[in-house]
Amino acid sequence: MSPLFSLSRLLCLIGLAVVLAACSPQSQPLRIATHPWVGYETLCLAQDRGVLPQAVTLRHGQRAADTLAALRAGTVDAGMLTLDEMLTARAAGTPLMAVLIFDSSSGADVLLARPQLRQLGDLAGKRIGYEPTTVGVLVLGEVLAQAGLAEAAVTRVELPLTEHLSAWRDGRVDAIVTYEPTAAQLQAEGAERLFDSRQMPDTIFDVLAMRTDRLAGRQAALRKAIETHFEMRAYILRHRDDAVYRIAAHQGVTAADVRLLRERYPGVPVEVAGNRYALQAGSRFDDAARRVPRLMTERGMLARQYSLNGLFSADFLPLPRAAAP
Repeated sequence: MSPLFSLSRLLCLIGLAVVLAACSPQSQPLRIATHPWVGYETLCLAQDRGVLPQAVTLRHGQRAADTLAALRAGTVDAGMLTLDEMLTARAAGTPLMAVLIFDSSSGADVLLARPQLRQLGDLAGKRIGYEPTTVGVLVLGEVLAQAGLAEAAVTRVELPLTEHLSAWRDGRVDAIVTYEPTAAQLQAEGAERLFDSRQMPDTIFDVLAMRTDRLAGRQAALRKAIETHFEMRAYILRHRDDAVYRIAAHQGVTAADVRLLRERYPGVPVEVAGNRYALQAGSRFDDAARRVPRLMTERGMLARQYSLNGLFSADFLPLPRAAAP
């Protein structure tokens, strides 16, 4: 065998190895769908600062329905959703698993009303705006239940989040189910808080939902994305002013709105240790994952209850740091 032939063969083998590595499942990119909510801003902040992992791509939508549609169509591999939205998607056949809890709602989802409406019972006969997402329906259903009102006792007005402020200003609604930072903007215009998610605790969680049929080859990218999320949480704490202005610009609100939200709900984010505890059997999140489907079934949001096997995993969280000797 000639040296030239051996060299050519070696080069071919090297080229084949490069091609196979490029096609390897381990090199698959991770596409994540997101939409406006302050709790989802960590990876957007990473993208803005130029530190988002190369293997991770964000797809930006305007509302949760955009994220759900992308997950259903398979144009993304993971999406930022509330627990109930993820449960609805799973029930419809999209194989999802929660791999990270961004936050839990503790007053950030609210019902705001005109000042003359002083208690929940005053909503009878009124027009209530809400975003027709599972969170919107779930909160409105709980409001009516606690008010002792039948669904027919109010007029429901479906509104995308982008129209909440204009609908209030135009007088199209008497009350509205919304969330921060839009809630702060509405309260600045005279809206009064009659109900918030503190009155339905451990119900609304924001999660990173991963398509289980897209996990192969994306585990490393997923771990890096989650690690980056926590790095940006730390960056927000260390460089609060810079982070606030970047988040406000992306959300289309003022820096004051973002500061107010973080001051009002300082305990909302779930850190690494909290995630490690929550994403295991017997946790409050596990309890919510079993209780919320029952509540959704009672509200007519799910046709039936279904298996919750494989609903969440802590396998992709950063490993605990070893204690210093």
